[in-house]
Amino acid sequence: MGKRAVLLLAHGTPESIDQIPEYLRNVTSGRPLPPEVVAEIQHRYALIGKSPLTEITLEQARLVEAELAACGEPAPVYVGMRNWRPYIPEVVRKMRDDGIEEAAIICMAPQNSRTSVGLYRRAVEAEAGNLRIDFTDGWARHPLLADAFAERLRPALRRLADEAGQAVPVLFTAHSVPTRTVQPPAAGSESGSRIWPGQGADPYAEEARHTAELVAERVPEIPNWWFAFQSQGASGGPWIGPSVEETLDQIAAEGHRWLILQPIGFLCDHVEILFDVDHLFRYYSVDKGIRLERPESLNASLTLARAVADLARKSFKRLLA
Repeated sequence: MGKRAVLLLAHGTPESIDQIPEYLRNVTSGRPLPPEVVAEIQHRYALIGKSPLTEITLEQARLVEAELAACGEPAPVYVGMRNWRPYIPEVVRKMRDDGIEEAAIICMAPQNSRTSVGLYRRAVEAEAGNLRIDFTDGWARHPLLADAFAERLRPALRRLADEAGQAVPVLFTAHSVPTRTVQPPAAGSESGSRIWPGQGADPYAEEARHTAELVAERVPEIPNWWFAFQSQGASGGPWIGPSVEETLDQIAAEGHRWLILQPIGFLCDHVEILFDVDHLFRYYSVDKGIRLERPESLNASLTLARAVADLARKSFKRLLA
């Protein structure tokens, strides 16, 4: 058995507003965005101060490392980002320089979209060299992931239900993606020559909904719940839905005035939670006559760390096979 480690992968976020144009070029693989879109994203970051995604992911890595040590399978845990520092290629090279020979690779986006998660995989494989890797494609159905979300949801539900004097429903969300990235190109279409990773429909939408189902099963006091995709982007073409806004319209039309919104596609606070949920959706809900609150994000959840450590141990076993 070689010297082994864990590598956690995440989206990445700039440290300052001035870095956002460069960051967005990384996100779009160099495709320019309209100046007004860049300005709007800078405005959103300014309103929340900064995104804590990198700092929280590094803390999650420390918790996973401690969990592995406690289970008698110690291994260092590295963090690499796809769109900002520390970049995945740089971290993989450091792992090799550190003498790592085997690595469990885990994307901190549990619902697998073959196109987006595939970009993470390719970034690792391009630098892996003789580093033997085991890549976890998706873990949307891991029971400890659902447990972690349920642990955050219960106290938020109790607080709002006490205030409302009645049981409060829940809206679960995950990040939307462009429709073209999760649907194979039609035979004979202009995009038919584009490389499509795998056969059939992409699993992302189904996996996101399944995570919501698992969380709801663990919190039977939820009277009813919905699922929507949030944070549709500004790129051309349709994004998968239903959107949060149209779902809030439906919830208001049904007469609900109290609501918990829990993102189950995100493992920590960042701009899609601190701005999209805490600003956009909250104020949109007020206009619809709905009081909207959300649970604490997973962030430094020990149950989440146990889930990721379990994934790492399973990877280590596969690397031994």
